[in-house]
Amino acid sequence: MSFTIHGIGVSGGIAIGHAQLVSHTQLEVVHYDIAADRVAQETARFDAAVLTARNELASLSEHIPSGAPAEFEAFLNLHRMILDDATLSKVPRNLIEAQRCNAEWALKLQMDALIAQFESIEDSYISERKADVIQVGERVLKALMGQPGQVLAHSAPEENTILVAHDLSPADVILFKGHHFASFITDLGGATSHTAIVARSLNIPSVVALHQARSLIRENEVLIIDGSNGVVILADHLVEPRTNGVLIPGPQAQAMKLGFEKYYLWKARNGHVTLP
Repeated sequence: MSFTIHGIGVSGGIAIGHAQLVSHTQLEVVHYDIAADRVAQETARFDAAVLTARNELASLSEHIPSGAPAEFEAFLNLHRMILDDATLSKVPRNLIEAQRCNAEWALKLQMDALIAQFESIEDSYISERKADVIQVGERVLKALMGQPGQVLAHSAPEENTILVAHDLSPADVILFKGHHFASFITDLGGATSHTAIVARSLNIPSVVALHQARSLIRENEVLIIDGSNGVVILADHLVEPRTNGVLIPGPQAQAMKLGFEKYYLWKARNGHVTLP
């Protein structure tokens, strides 16, 4: 019997492909005190990280692929506005000076405060903008820590690849726009999140709010994505019913895909899956 994960379908259609896991680095922020004569140096370190993040966003904006949806530039502009806002670019400096703490800790304190404010807002669209604050804040944190961003490992041919991520920022999606992935799915996000808006603009089957998909799915595992109904099927044991041949996404699967994808979905949903 196949295993299914349910989330929110944000872009309709069906895709079959191999899972390609997008790395997700958990940023662990530690707190330590700064000597009085080192405070100016610490605020300068924070300013340098903000500048690095600003330059990264500017570079991404300059390299938006031709033909990309207009939403991409709008999302990057929003992230730049968040970064330039005093609540993120100035308040942490004040915390460093007042509490004599390291820049990472000051930024974390301010991010937590901003996230709490967004979570208290009842409007779902505005509340979901906390994801943008997190993404911008984490970009600065990575600059402070010298950590790389998300890394995409090589796997199957792109047209047969389904990206599996904890979350995707607009910047991440822009980096992936030059590729031709079959679908992407994420643990986070909602119907009005930027990930959902981008998915619809790219017109590829996508599901968000899967919660634990990134940790449950294995690299190169065969997946079926039902973007209309928000269903992800871990399909390694699904087989072509007439020949009992294992379903292998790729050129061999294209001929059978249209004829059998709905069959597979129906069988999986009802627990009637033929095992090899």
